[in-house]
Amino acid sequence: MIYVLLADGFEELEAMAPVDLLRRAGAEVRTVSIEKEQIVTGARGIPVAADISMDQLDFDAMEMLVLPGGYPGYENLANSLQVTELLKKADGAGKIIAAICGAPSVPGQLGLLKGQKATCYPGMEDTLGCEWAPGKVVESGRFITSRGAGTAVDFALALVARAVSLEKAAEIAKGIVYEQ
Repeated sequence: MIYVLLADGFEELEAMAPVDLLRRAGAEVRTVSIEKEQIVTGARGIPVAADISMDQLDFDAMEMLVLPGGYPGYENLANSLQVTELLKKADGAGKIIAAICGAPSVPGQLGLLKGQKATCYPGMEDTLGCEWAPGKVVESGRFITSRGAGTAVDFALALVARAVSLEKAAEIAKGIVYEQ
């Protein structure tokens, strides 16, 4: 199971591109509201009905945790005790953690990226707590990071490659007429 955490102010492209492409690939994906309500409002004012709430998340079934960026979405993730505890537990259990835009700062500030390489939204490199690396998507150990809304499809395809297969990612890229 792949969980995509949604906090008020999330970047819509960074959340929905992974959900869309992972579902096309046949992966089990659930959007998770970290808010009190199931409806979470993105940074551009688009309301999204999350599949489940934080207390419905099945940690044992989780293979990957995805953190979209967006402002103030990534700050709302960082300020949630439930989210930070989940990240620490996921890291300790060896789960894959993926984050895009400002969201890599959340595991970064918890010290989870120490010894890894990562990327993020330009200007936030000092929040990573690790070596910054260039690229649209950076994979380092169990961590997958990306730069922002403009790299959301690249990020989503990297998640498909990790969760399903490289072949499925290539098939989906072709199917959506994605040209790098």
